[in-house]
Amino acid sequence: MTNNVFRFDQTRAPIYEALQRFRQMRVVPFDVPGHKRGRGNPELTEFLGERCVSIDVNSMKPLDNLCHPVSVIQEAEELAADAFGAAHAFLMVGGTTSSVQTMVLSTCKRGDKIILPRNVHRSVINALVLCGAVPVYVNPEVDCKLGISLGMKREQVQKAIDKNPDAVAVLVNNPTYYGVCSDMKAIVKMAHDAGMYCLSDEAHGTHFYFGAGMPVTAMDAGADMAAVSMHKSGGSLTQSSFLLIGPNMSAGHVRQIINLTQTTSGSYLLMSSLDISRRNLALRGREIFAKVINMADYAREEINAIGGYYAYGKELVNGDSIFDFDPTKLSIHTRDIGLAGIEVYDILRDEYDIQIEFGDIGNILAYLSIGDRPQELERLVSALAEIRRRYQKDPDGLLSQEYIDPEVITSPQEAFYANKRSVPLRESAGLVCSEFVMCYPPGIPILAPGERITDEILDYIEYAKIKGCSMTGPEDPNIENINVLA
Repeated sequence: MTNNVFRFDQTRAPIYEALQRFRQMRVVPFDVPGHKRGRGNPELTEFLGERCVSIDVNSMKPLDNLCHPVSVIQEAEELAADAFGAAHAFLMVGGTTSSVQTMVLSTCKRGDKIILPRNVHRSVINALVLCGAVPVYVNPEVDCKLGISLGMKREQVQKAIDKNPDAVAVLVNNPTYYGVCSDMKAIVKMAHDAGMYCLSDEAHGTHFYFGAGMPVTAMDAGADMAAVSMHKSGGSLTQSSFLLIGPNMSAGHVRQIINLTQTTSGSYLLMSSLDISRRNLALRGREIFAKVINMADYAREEINAIGGYYAYGKELVNGDSIFDFDPTKLSIHTRDIGLAGIEVYDILRDEYDIQIEFGDIGNILAYLSIGDRPQELERLVSALAEIRRRYQKDPDGLLSQEYIDPEVITSPQEAFYANKRSVPLRESAGLVCSEFVMCYPPGIPILAPGERITDEILDYIEYAKIKGCSMTGPEDPNIENINVLA
C-alpha cells in the first residue's frame, strides 16, 4: 500500500465542488442532454431524483472537459494520482474495460508481442483484437483441489521473456478474481530489465492502495500502468474507473489513446462519484478496510466451521504462484458438498435473497467492501449452513477444473476478422474458434478467437451450461453453434 503521506489536500473534491456551484447558478440550458435537468423526462426524474438529473450535464467551461482537462477535472486527476501514488491518473467513464484496453493500446501495435497470463479478463483480449498485438501466454498453474487458476510463477515469466526478447510488455493480474497475487515487484523488475513495460489489471485491487496489511500495489511495485476499478471495492458508481501511470509513460500519449475510444460526453455523475470516492478512501480508507478484513476473517472462520465448505485465505500463500492473497476476498470452495459454485450462487439468490458476485464450477465469491455490515455476513453464513443441510450430496461426477490450457493457432485479431462459418458446438472439435466463449462473471474466456477447440473445452462448456453458468460471447445467444475459421 502507499504510505498515505499526501502532497495535495485530499479533503478537496473539485468536480463535486464545481457541480455544487453550477447547481446554484440556475443556468438556462440550451445544450444537451435533452432532458434539460430532468424537466423533459419526469418519469426519469422521479426514478433517479431531481438532485441526480440536475447534474447530468454536458461539458462546459466551468465544468472542464474530460477529453482535454485544464481546470476542475485536471485537479481531480492530480488528487487521484497523489492518493494512489501514481505519476498521473485519468478519470475513466467506460469502466475498467476502457482502462485495460488503453494500457494495451498505449504500449502495443500490430504484430507486437505481449506476455500475459491466459486467465485475463476478456477486455485484454478485446484490446488485442483492436490493435493486432500477439499474445504470449504464461499459462497459470491450477490448484487441482480448488479448481482455480493461480498467479504467474517467476520462473515462467522469466522463461517467456527469454524466449520472446522482442515482446514489448508484460501484463499481470493483481489480484485474480479469487484474490491470488503474483510476485508483482519481481515481475516488474524482470520486465524492465528486458526493456519491456509492465502493466497491471487491478480491477479487483483498488483497496490495496488504502488498507494496511494488503498485497503490494502496482504503483508501489514500479509498474508502468495500472487499471483500477474504483466502482468495485472503492465505492464509486458502476462504470467509473481510474487509469494510473508511472513516470516512464507519457501522459499526453496515453490521453490520445484514451480519446480514441472513450466517449466525448463524459458523465459528470460518474466523474463526481470518482472524485468523492477518492476523497473518502484517502481520508478514511485505512479504517474502512481494516473493518472489511476483520469481517472477511470472521466469515472465513464461521464458514469453515460449518464443514464441507472451504473459505480459503492467506494459508494458500506459497511465495510464488500464490505470492500473496487479498484478505478481503471471501472465496469459498463448494465442490465437497456436492454442489457446483454456480448452483450455490443460484440457491442463495432464489431462496435466500442473497446476491453474491459469482459462482463457477467449484467456487463462489462473496465480494466484501466498504458498504458491507456484519449482520449481512451472519445471514450469508446461516444460509450456507442451511444449504449444506438441505442440499448436500455426493460430489462424485462434478468437474473440478476452472482453467484449461489453450492451444493458440493465430492472433485474436486475425481470427476475429477472418472468414468464418457457424457449426454445431459438438462438431467444432479440432477447428479454430473465431469468437469468445466465457462465463460472466468473471469474464475470463474459456475460448478466445484464434484458439483450437478441443473435446475437453466442449465438455466444460456443456457442463457449465447444464449447471446454470451465464454463458456469453458467441453470436449464437443459445450457444448451440459456434463460429470457426472457414
